[in-house]
Formats: sequence, C-alpha cells, structure tokens
Amino acid sequence: MKYRKFAGTAVQVSEVGLGCWQIGGTEWGDVTDAQALDTLQTAIDSGITFLDTADIYGQGRSERLIAQYLRGGGKRDPLFIATKLGRRSDPGWPENFSAKWVRQHTEDSLERLGTDRLDLTQTHCLPLDQLRSHDTFGTLATLQQEGKIRGFGASVETIDEALQCLQVPGLSSLQIIFNIFRQRPIDELFAQAAAKNVAIIVRLPLASGLLSGKMSATTPFAATDHRVFNRNGEKFNVGETFAGVPFESGLAVVEQMRKWVPNGQSMAAWALRWCLDFPQVTVVIPGAKHAAQVQTNASASELPPIAPEVHHQLRELYRIQVAPMVRGRV
Repeated sequence: MKYRKFAGTAVQVSEVGLGCWQIGGTEWGDVTDAQALDTLQTAIDSGITFLDTADIYGQGRSERLIAQYLRGGGKRDPLFIATKLGRRSDPGWPENFSAKWVRQHTEDSLERLGTDRLDLTQTHCLPLDQLRSHDTFGTLATLQQEGKIRGFGASVETIDEALQCLQVPGLSSLQIIFNIFRQRPIDELFAQAAAKNVAIIVRLPLASGLLSGKMSATTPFAATDHRVFNRNGEKFNVGETFAGVPFESGLAVVEQMRKWVPNGQSMAAWALRWCLDFPQVTVVIPGAKHAAQVQTNASASELPPIAPEVHHQLRELYRIQVAPMVRGRV
C-alpha cells in the first residue's frame, strides 16, 4: 500500500481507503456484524488507514462497528477516521445546520466511534444555499479550535457545490464522485483544489460496482440495496447509484473497456488505478461487504500507472458515449 499526504497536514493516509457506507447494512443489502468486522480487519491488514463513514450509515451502525473493531484490539493510530454530518432525521433540515445541532451530532459521532477526536468531519451533501452561507463551516471551525475535530471538509454532489466550498476558509477536503464514468473534475475542479491545498477524497470510484466488471443484466440485488430502490433516483440523487449512468447502458460500456484491462488484472483494481493516476487525488474510498473485495481494491495501489494512450481512449469514450447519458446533479 502506498500513502499520500493529506493536504494541509503532515499526515500520510493510504491512497486506497475503505468507504463504510456498505457496512451500515441499510442501503446495500444485509451485512452481519461478523462480516463487517472481517471487512474492517482485512482493510487494516491490507495497509488501509483511511476509513470514511457517516452518522446516517445504518443510523449510526457503521460508526458503532468501527468502535467495536477498536474495542476488539484494533489500534486507533495510524487510522484516519472521517465521518459526515448534516443528513440526520433528528431534528432534520434546516435545524441540522444550526450550531447547536452541528455540535450535538459531532458529540454523538465521537461517542459512537468511541474516540476522543475525529480526524475529519465533512458536511454531507448539504443544499447549495447552505454551503454559500458558511454558517455550518463556522461551527466546525470552532469545534476544530476546541480539539473535537482535526479538520473539516465537504462531501458534495456537483462541481458547482465543490467550487463554492473552495471559498470556505480552512477547508481541509472535498469528497466528490469521480470515476471513468464521471470525469468532469479533471478539467473543472482539480487545479482549483490543488491551488487551495484541499485534499480530494474520491467516492464511488467503481460506480457502485458497475466498473468492477463483475455485473451482468441478471445480477441480483437485495430489495434493500439502493441499486434496486434508487436505480432511477427514486429516493436520493441518482448520481449516487451507478454514478448516474443507466445500468444496462453502463454494462455495455464496461464491455467495451475490457480490451484495455491488462491480462491478470481485475477490472476493479484497474478502474481504481485510473483514479489514482491523477496526482490531485488524495484517497479513493471504494466500499466493500466482503474481505475479498477489500483485498482486490487494496491491490490497486500496487499496479503501475495506466498507459497515456489508454487514458486518452478512456477520455474519448467518456466524452462521446458516457457524458451524454449521465443523470442527476453533476
């Protein structure tokens, strides 16, 4: 596993992290405690130090499972634990954005995680008007001064939201959707983030598994999996499911891409390698429900860079075929 400097700090984090949405067990099908703890242990054993969770993943279950792992003998250091706030139903919007509830939700995450510090707290896809006000970030800056959190960032849906957040004083990071199917940040965001010394955290690097190359039109998903109930944006932004690409159309593009995957490499690791080839990316956070998935994801760090001519071909494939069919707020 290779490590990259988390912008604005002296901390090095694994360039492949673990997204902990899956282990919440509410929007990716069922995940047992034993399965989740095995996934966490495999991630740590693979050299992963960056864990990304949120207070609403499993209504706090994801955070509690990380705490359970730590109580079972897992070492707090050198883990970098990032969480998110702002989308809880108690009390809900707009009260969630007030100083009182930002503070309360931070304290709740600290308690669930069983730690005395949060390495990073991120706003969780807040409305653009709220991001423009900077009020929530002001409260997070106060919590940082008090030592409750080491840094604060923003998880966003769109390029416009990301650019707005770059105006926030003291912002540590941006979490964005970025993958072979979602390439706009290359031209519209990366240079600006680097100029501001803001870390880039990449979520959905495998487009909800579509870029793993393991899916087909008959792949079964549990009824509680967002890849069923949000396939067309029925519950939340469709961009969070298959990166906004229609499932069947995405499968066809994946088949075209297979010719560029070197023999002996998994498409999943190769697709993560594509993300890591951009130096502005600090960490990719693919999720996993099984130890084998974690091992495959972690192996991306060991792969050589993708050839420039293949990068060019993938850019053209995106421009001509993929970009016109991406749905949702981008």
